Amino acid sequence: FGELQLAATLALILVFMVLAGSFESLLHPITVLSAIPIALVGVACVLIPLGEPVGVMAMMGLIVLAGVAVNDAVLLLVTARQFIDAGENKIDALAKAAGIRLRPIIMTTLTTVLVMLPLVFGTGEGAALRAPMAITIIGGIIASTIGSLTVLPCLYLLLDNLTRTVRGLFGVGQAKTEVEAAS
Repeated sequence: FGELQLAATLALILVFMVLAGSFESLLHPITVLSAIPIALVGVACVLIPLGEPVGVMAMMGLIVLAGVAVNDAVLLLVTARQFIDAGENKIDALAKAAGIRLRPIIMTTLTTVLVMLPLVFGTGEGAALRAPMAITIIGGIIASTIGSLTVLPCLYLLLDNLTRTVRGLFGVGQAKTEVEAAS
C-alpha cells in the first residue's frame, strides 16, 4: 500500500504539472483536479454497498481514475475558456460549453463504463481480482462526469472570483487593468 500511495501521489503531481503547463495557470488545474475528490465519492458509493474492501486492485483503479476522471473537466474548461477568450460572459460561456460538450462527455463516460463491465462480470482465473478495479473505475467515472457537469462550473466561478478578490486586495494586476482601461 505504501508503494501504491507513492504512485498515486506521483500520478496526481504529474497530472497537475501537465495541466498547469497546458492551461498556463495554477487556477484551472486546481479546478480540473477537483474532479478527483468527486470521483472518490462515487467510488465510496459503489464499494461500500457492495462490501468490497479497498485492496490492491481497488487502489490501482484509483490510480487509473486519477488520470481518467479529469478528462471530462478538461473538455469542459477548454471549451469554456475559448468562449471566454472570445468575449463571452463567464457564466454564459460555462453553460454553453456544458451544452456543447455534453454529448462527448457522456459518450466518453459510457465507453469507459461499458469497457469495464466485462471485468466486473467476468469469469475465469483472476476475475475476482480484476472486479474491484473495474468497480472502482466505474463508480468514480460516473460521479466524476456528474460532478464535471454540475460542480466544476460553479467551482470555476468561485475560484475565479476569489482570485479577483485577492488580486484586488493586494493591488496585483491593477496596473495592467489601468493600462487596458486607457487603451
